[in-house]
Amino acid sequence: MAAALVWCPFPDVDSARAAADTLLDEGLIACANILGGIESRFVWEGARATGSEVGVLFKTTAERLDDVVERLGELHPYDTPAIIGWHADAVHPATFAWLAGSVAD
Repeated sequence: MAAALVWCPFPDVDSARAAADTLLDEGLIACANILGGIESRFVWEGARATGSEVGVLFKTTAERLDDVVERLGELHPYDTPAIIGWHADAVHPATFAWLAGSVAD
């Protein structure tokens, strides 16, 4: 097994907390780091835009990565959320033991 991470911005801290709590309750993640406000600059519908968002880094196992990405898409308040997941190339053994023990098989 290996570790995996998922990055996703949210419109506000309440929606970020709600998604994190659901993923924790469902055993899909071991942790969600909800970061302070971030400035997002992006192209949307052909035009440059900016916005204030809250970034979240979700920690899970590689086996559950696709499940987290799919479920997060269902929970997210945006019609087109930016959800990006990847496998972690390296993880400390103690960190992985905690992840594996916290995430449901």
